[in-house]
Amino acid sequence: MSKNFEIRREVVLNATPEDVFAAVTTGTGGWMFPTELDPGVGSEGPDDPAVIAWEPPQKFAVRQEGPDGWFNALEYLIEARDGGTAVLRYVHSGIFTDDWDAQYDGADKHTTFYLHSLGQYVRYFAGRAATYIATGGPAASADPGAMITLRGALGLSDTSTAGDTVTVDVPGFGTVDGVVDYLTPHFIGIRTADALYRFYGRNAFGGTVDAAHHLFAAGADQEKSQDAWTSWLDDVFA
Repeated sequence: MSKNFEIRREVVLNATPEDVFAAVTTGTGGWMFPTELDPGVGSEGPDDPAVIAWEPPQKFAVRQEGPDGWFNALEYLIEARDGGTAVLRYVHSGIFTDDWDAQYDGADKHTTFYLHSLGQYVRYFAGRAATYIATGGPAASADPGAMITLRGALGLSDTSTAGDTVTVDVPGFGTVDGVVDYLTPHFIGIRTADALYRFYGRNAFGGTVDAAHHLFAAGADQEKSQDAWTSWLDDVFA
């Protein structure tokens, strides 16, 4: 049975409205998956949602519609604040079908993590394009305790917190030396001087533990990097 939903957030970002607007409307792949979007109302983006608001740098909105009244809509309202910061008011609305509670819970928690990643991007990597890699964990990572296993593989413990440093060796990719910038039971974020590493505990929402990383180093090899992280996740959950 379908049911409407609405997810709202208000976050303060250490960036100008111009930087925030650029980050959410250009396909840099710096904080979420890359997108291709022509500027202006009426243009189309990923999966053909229509741009319904384009008012740089204050407002951006897209809406996708389907049969039987289905829709999915995103709205970004951006306002300058003192000290070179900006406040973002974000609304994600639409219709979920099937297991509404699980889908809403997953989308709600993902929203918080995505917007945190946006904040990290505009603060540390604003305007930089990323080599984006994404990989799903093996079937074993769907286990309820999979995120505990992942924490151990990353050198994190029950007492670890955001701000801790980590070192992870990934065969075929290299050594990751970074700081934990996000840590909850469902998500882990690690920031280095040239990357944002993101881990998603989608096992809590019927999926697997997945990874999506944003590599800002010049010349990053997308295929080689993705293969290395896929193998690493396979080994973690072997």
